[in-house]
Amino acid sequence: MHENKLYDHVGRHFMRELQWREHFGLLRRYDMSFDLQLYPSQMEEAVALARAHGDTQLIVNHAGMFVERDSVAGYRAWREGMWLLASCPNIAVKISGFAMFDHRWTVESLRPYVLETIDTLGVDRAMFASNFPVDRLFSSYADLWQIVNVASDTEKDALFRGNAERFYRI
Repeated sequence: MHENKLYDHVGRHFMRELQWREHFGLLRRYDMSFDLQLYPSQMEEAVALARAHGDTQLIVNHAGMFVERDSVAGYRAWREGMWLLASCPNIAVKISGFAMFDHRWTVESLRPYVLETIDTLGVDRAMFASNFPVDRLFSSYADLWQIVNVASDTEKDALFRGNAERFYRI
């Protein structure tokens, strides 16, 4: 849930619902992970959820939905929230959704955001994902992957394949 209706896709805050939290506990019984789409304002509650369910893998989608990119306060809230998430060993992150909030992105405009995400959670708890076909409206698939040309071959293997295999047990 986001205070700006443009970003509020569900109209409710599931992590605040008792029944949802109780049912979340069932994931461990079935050895399942959970992909969590949230905004920086929800990261503290996500940490509480992760700590309460330390045996369940949580995967944060779209690198924490950093939508307030035009303000220092927005960047700070995202960065501090990501460091808070990183304090939980059962939280990982998918780096994706680049073009959703920056339709005129360039490799140079997004690389710092990507590198900050990787630095925060580490290569072992990050993975790349695409948001295609949505991202196709603003870029090509090949352009999207140029953002990580600074990673070593070993890091790329983890970010593009190995970590997903481990987190999703595939």
